[in-house]
Amino acid sequence: MQYAPPPEVLARLDEASVEEALRAFYVTRRESWLRPEETKKVTELAGILPVLARTRLDPLLVDAAAGRAPVGLIAARLLGWSRVVVIERDPGRAASARRAAARAPALGVEVREGDVADAEVWPTGAEVVVALHACGPAFDAVIDQASRRDAPWIVAVPCCYSDAIAFAAVARRWADHLGVASQAAVRRPFVESLIDTERTLRLEAAGYRVSVQAFVPPTVTPHNRAWKAHRVGPGRRAVEAKARWDRLIAGPPGV
Repeated sequence: MQYAPPPEVLARLDEASVEEALRAFYVTRRESWLRPEETKKVTELAGILPVLARTRLDPLLVDAAAGRAPVGLIAARLLGWSRVVVIERDPGRAASARRAAARAPALGVEVREGDVADAEVWPTGAEVVVALHACGPAFDAVIDQASRRDAPWIVAVPCCYSDAIAFAAVARRWADHLGVASQAAVRRPFVESLIDTERTLRLEAAGYRVSVQAFVPPTVTPHNRAWKAHRVGPGRRAVEAKARWDRLIAGPPGV
């Protein structure tokens, strides 16, 4: 069941509060400013935090493919979540996340350096898994690792569709089979939509109820849709999704 946070919690998730929190973590000198990419994140964070807030009260949060960990750090600060584990494979970004977390040791944010596809780097008992702009196959690795652990909630935002995504080749075969036009402006969104369909059906087949919602306007980022998945367990919906998923990943008939 979706959690209803108190109004005062939602009230402190505005952009001004998010920016202030980012400055506390990442700006070390009075005359310094947030990096451009961090300033851009303010609106995105103010959009995704209310989605997270409506999952659980003080869960074990895994911020996966986290970069410098703004989601996990801001969730700890503004939502008051006391159990946050950050996973990031890039050594430089992981080190930056550790330095930021060290500026607020009372929050107890743990940073783990490793690939989200590596099961060993994941903590036991994750209750909410978030991935903001998990690039290419990282999105799939996050939802696979989370679903294998029966994580009750997944909130994930993909970006950067590429050939590195496992299903991309099958999606292109479907496009060829259906005679989709070769012009990139027509073909690319069709292929991306099939990739997102496969991801959604995969989650539903694993026992999740899935909604896909815009968390910011497309003027903020073209990758503005969040997959919010709540584990409800096996049932008719999962069986039907599994059958549809199997047909989709098998590829076009006769190919």
